[in-house]
Parts: sequence; C-alpha cells; structure tokens
Amino acid sequence: MRIIAGSRKGTIIAAPRGTRTRPTADRVREAVFSMLGDVAGLRVLDLFAGSGALALEALSRGAAAATMVDNRAAAVRTIASNTTKLKLENAALSRRDYLAFLKDAAKKQQRFDLIFVDPPYKIHRVIEAELETWLPRVAAPGGRVVIEFDSREDVILPFRLLASKMYGDTRVRLFQAD
Repeated sequence: MRIIAGSRKGTIIAAPRGTRTRPTADRVREAVFSMLGDVAGLRVLDLFAGSGALALEALSRGAAAATMVDNRAAAVRTIASNTTKLKLENAALSRRDYLAFLKDAAKKQQRFDLIFVDPPYKIHRVIEAELETWLPRVAAPGGRVVIEFDSREDVILPFRLLASKMYGDTRVRLFQAD
C-alpha cells in the first residue's frame, strides 16, 4: 500500500500480517478521497484502523489531526510504525475497543469532522445498532462518516446519505451529520 496524495505521496506503508485485517485497497482509498474532496483542517477519527491508511492519507492531504483506534496488538504496532515512518506528529493512536472509545469520546464531548468506519465485514450486523447510537454523539455538525462494508450487505446510519459506491466486493457509503 502507498499514500496516494499530499505531503507524503508515494510513501509505502505496511499492513498487519495475517487475514484479520483487510486493508482498504489503494484504488478504493483514492475513490473515497475523490468523493470527500478537500480534507484540510479536519479532525479525523479512524475506527478499526488496521494499518491506519485512511487516517494517514487524510493527514497527508492536510487534515489537522487524526485519531486511529484498533484493539488488536498487531494493528497498533503497524499503525505506530507507519506513523513514525511518515513523520506525522498530529496522529494519535488508541488501542481500545471501538465502543469504549466512542463512549469515552462522547462523554468528553470530542467531535470529529470526518469519521472512517471499516470493521471486519463479518461483524457489521452485530455492531450496527451501537454505531447508530454512538456515531451521532461524536460527529461534528456537518461532519462526514465513511463506512466500508461487504457489498452483499446493507448499512444504514442515522445521517444523510451523500454517496454509495461499489468496488468489487466492497461497498462504500458517505454520510453527513446534519
């Protein structure tokens, strides 16, 4: 994988080894950022961060800050290594369960302008109700949420749907908080 654009364009980044992480393909990431447009100055949250590719891409493109959340040790090590390699100081990493992170962020009234949600495909149905409850509490007014999931599934969130695209077995939806 590589950073596609911005200040770190072309830099190769790693993905955690094994089959538990399904990194967002470069072409899908490029399409997502094409849908998003300018991300300069945004506060970014990357849930189920895996390699951190989505948040790191946003930082390379000028996002103000990014928080990457994953509860797996291999993912956290990979994200830390990628962040160090890219020399990004406005990146934060949290080894926590996504729900614990969301509840804590809501309690602290943290708000994010751009939220990436890319959980393992098999757990979408299990966590959808939790995402419906907690994402609105951490999304800034007008903030956007990008969710990536299996194209055979359907994910609805309590936000305004801006776009929905399919890339092979992957579906990406872009929502906006009102």
